[in-house]
Amino acid sequence: MVENRVPDSSRRSERSRRAIHEAALGLVAEVGYPRTTIEAIAARAGVGKQTIYRWWPSKAAVLLEAFVALGERTAGQSGADAAQGIPDTGDLAADLKTVLRATVDELNDPAFEAPTRALAAAGIVDPQVGAEFVQKLLDPGLRLYVARLRAAQEAGQVRADADPRIALELLVGPLTHRWLLRTLPLTHEYADAVVDHVVRGLAP
Repeated sequence: MVENRVPDSSRRSERSRRAIHEAALGLVAEVGYPRTTIEAIAARAGVGKQTIYRWWPSKAAVLLEAFVALGERTAGQSGADAAQGIPDTGDLAADLKTVLRATVDELNDPAFEAPTRALAAAGIVDPQVGAEFVQKLLDPGLRLYVARLRAAQEAGQVRADADPRIALELLVGPLTHRWLLRTLPLTHEYADAVVDHVVRGLAP
């Protein structure tokens, strides 16, 4: 007796969603954000464009969700656990260098660079995209810096009057500036130098 199985619509939807994510990321890397369209994403993913519009209001929303999913998959494959936060070995400078070097590697990775630039640009002209970009992608990581710097304050390694939020911006701001504007190469050596300058300025 042949069993008639009802198609699993949720599984089919998840396959379509993954295909749309991969199509959006691939197109942005290949042709750039301005030339990436909903129609092109739909064609590459093998779905109708109405499927995309049913789930997302814009191509920026598609790319944002795709990029968040990419980050989660990458973290899962590497065994990283964001909840563990920034390492705390007792050596603040060494811990910050470890994290900033990883940030440099990610920003220089073509898989991350193109969508990050696209979302940063889209967020400038679209306040909603910008707010979601900060909320979903930036804030979780920035909060980890705040927690690590506060722990360093409690350990007496950072001045008691230092503002952790401003301090973290002294660390990530220079990297973002150099990467976004391409003023000079973004390297591990530069990240280390930024940490050394900031840590000296934060010392009691």
